[in-house]
Amino acid sequence: MTAIWKGKVIADSDQTIVIEGNHYFPPWTVNRDFLEHSDFTTICHWKGEAHYYNIIVDGEKNENAAWYYPEPMEKATNIKNYLAFWKGVKVE
Repeated sequence: MTAIWKGKVIADSDQTIVIEGNHYFPPWTVNRDFLEHSDFTTICHWKGEAHYYNIIVDGEKNENAAWYYPEPMEKATNIKNYLAFWKGVKVE
C-alpha cells in the first residue's frame, strides 16, 4: 500500500494493518520529512487517544491528516505508533 498526497509518497508498505477500513502503516515505512507534529488529539472508545500529524508538501499543509496511537488500549496494541491517513491522502 502507498499513501500519497500532492504527488508525494508519504508512506509505502506491504505490512499495513487494516482496521475499520483504514490502513495503518508501520512507523518505519513513513517518510517523516513530510510530517509536522500537531497538538490535536481525539479519543476512540476502544483504541485510546489518537495523536495527529500535519502533512506538508511543497509548503502546503494538510492539517491533522495523519494519526497514530502512542499508547493504545489493550485491544489495539498491534497498531502502537502505526500511522493512518485521511483528508485527501490517497491510500492504494
